Amino acid sequence: MVALSGGGYFAALDVPAQKVSRMVTEVTVHGDSVLLWMPAAGSRYAARFDAAKREMTGTWTQSGVHSALRLQYSPMPTTGNGGTRLAPPYREEDVVFSNPTSRLTLSGTLTVPPGKGPFPAVLLVSDLGPHDRDGTMDGGYHLLGALADYLTRRGVAVLRYDDRGVGQSGGSTATATTEMLVTDVQAGLNFLRSRLEVNIGRIGVVGHGEGANVALLTAGQPLPPAFVISLAGYGLTGAQTLLQQHVAQQRVQKVDPVAVQAAYERQRTMYDIIRLTNPPQAKAIVSNMLRQDQPGLTAEQAQAAAVTLLTPWRRYFLAFDPVADLDQVRCPVLLLNGTDDVEAPAELHLTVLEKELKSVNRNTTAKRLPGVNHLFQPIKTEWVLMNGEMKPVFSPVAQEVIRDWITGLDAKKPETRK
Repeated sequence: MVALSGGGYFAALDVPAQKVSRMVTEVTVHGDSVLLWMPAAGSRYAARFDAAKREMTGTWTQSGVHSALRLQYSPMPTTGNGGTRLAPPYREEDVVFSNPTSRLTLSGTLTVPPGKGPFPAVLLVSDLGPHDRDGTMDGGYHLLGALADYLTRRGVAVLRYDDRGVGQSGGSTATATTEMLVTDVQAGLNFLRSRLEVNIGRIGVVGHGEGANVALLTAGQPLPPAFVISLAGYGLTGAQTLLQQHVAQQRVQKVDPVAVQAAYERQRTMYDIIRLTNPPQAKAIVSNMLRQDQPGLTAEQAQAAAVTLLTPWRRYFLAFDPVADLDQVRCPVLLLNGTDDVEAPAELHLTVLEKELKSVNRNTTAKRLPGVNHLFQPIKTEWVLMNGEMKPVFSPVAQEVIRDWITGLDAKKPETRK
C-alpha cells in the first residue's frame, strides 16, 4: 500500500499461487481502521493497523466466507548491490509537460537514441489505476520502463509519464475518466511534436489495457497519432470487463461454481446501480449491499467503501464501450494479446477489437502471443535468474514484434483520413 499525493492510497493484490497479479485494490482509511476492497475478486479485508508492530489484523471476506487474517510488513528483497544502475547507451531527460484542457502538469522521462535524428517516437500509456512512469510492479518488474529501454536502444524515442496523482504529476486518477485521459495523451503527443529530435510524422501511442483504449480514442480525434499499438486492450464494456475478471479470479481460486454465479449476479446488480442511479441514491444502496455482505461493517465503514466505488472514473468505465468510436480510427493499428492473459482474454477482447477495426480500417494487424500474460511476461521458464530468484521480464517476442511492426510502417503508405 503506497501513499499518493492528495492523501489517498494505492494498493494492489498479488497471490502468485493463484496467478493473481496486480489486482486493483481500493483503500479506505479511518484512523487505525483499514478497509481493502478487491472488486474483481468480490473480496474485502477489514482490519486494524498496529503502527508499532507494522501489521494489520482483521477479517477477509470472500463469497460469504469469513477468515481471520493478519498481514505483516515486509520490505521488498533487493536484486542488486545497492541499486547501482549502469548508464544506458542513450540520452535520458526528466521532463514536465502541460495539459491545458485539464489545467495540470504531468512529469515523465524522455529517452532519445544516440545520433542526430529525427527519430520515430512513441508515448506509453498505462493500464487501470495509478502507475508511475515505469509501470513499476511488485517483484521489481517495470512494464513500461522495460519496453522504453528496448525501443530506445533500437532507434525509437520514448516518452513515458507518471499517471495523474503519482510522482510529480497533478490531478487524480480516481476523478479522471477514460475519456479525460485522452487529453493527457494529446498533451504528451504535442510535447513530442515540439522536440527537434522527433520525427513529427512518425509519433505513435503504445497503450496497455485501459491505456490501449485511451490510445484508440485519441486516434479518433483531431491531430491523431501516426499509429497505435494496443497491448491487451479491452474490447468488452467496462462492466463486462470487470465482471469477467471477477469470475476468472474466482475460478483460479477454485471457488464453487454455484458461489461464483451468485457472486457474479450480486456484482452485476451493484454495477448496474452504480452506473444507472444518481450518486446519492447509489451510495445509500451500495452501502446497504456491503453491510449485507459483511455484517461486521459499521455504517460509516460501509459508506466510506461505497464512496470508493462511486468515483467518476468507475461510473464512466462501467458504461464505457471500447468499440463505439473505432470507426473514427484511420491510422495503422497493431493489436497484441497474450494467450495466457486472464484479465483480458484474447478470445473475448482482441477478437472484438479486431473485428470492429478491420471492418473500417484495413491498416489493422492483430497477433496472439503464445504463453504471454496480461503484463506481457512470458512463461516463467523464460524469466531471468537474479540472486538465485527468478524475475519477470517483458516478453522478448512481444518486444521484437512491436519493433518490427514500427519499422515496417516506413514501407507502408498510411490510409488518408476521409
